[in-house]
Amino acid sequence: MLHPKQFQVNEAWIAFQLSDKPVHTVQDGDYHFLALMDAASCFILSSAPVWVSQAEIAPLESKRLLSQGRAHKKRWPKTLFIPEELSVPCLLAEAERVGIQIVRVKEQQIMPFIGDAQEGFSEHFGLRGSQ
Repeated sequence: MLHPKQFQVNEAWIAFQLSDKPVHTVQDGDYHFLALMDAASCFILSSAPVWVSQAEIAPLESKRLLSQGRAHKKRWPKTLFIPEELSVPCLLAEAERVGIQIVRVKEQQIMPFIGDAQEGFSEHFGLRGSQ
């Protein structure tokens, strides 16, 4: 299992979905949020909505998500961890294009990093036990 103490700030990032249940809005429909987190600090660098009807993050949003992450330290990380279960081909392509090494992991391996963020998001949007 991976742990934040294994990393230096900006050495590795983690891309993950903040909730397995979509957020519902009357005006825009249902969507998930994809987040980008620094592995050492567990600081969320960026997030982006992904509409359920789209099924994946768009190329432009993928570029924006990574660029906003880069804005914090003015450089790219060496590694981007992404859960195997998460389908984000555009994000993978953009990360590879800028020279970031992609490492696919089981979501359980990154729970020490993302668990609190997912729990807080679900509580904030009332997604626990709903739907």
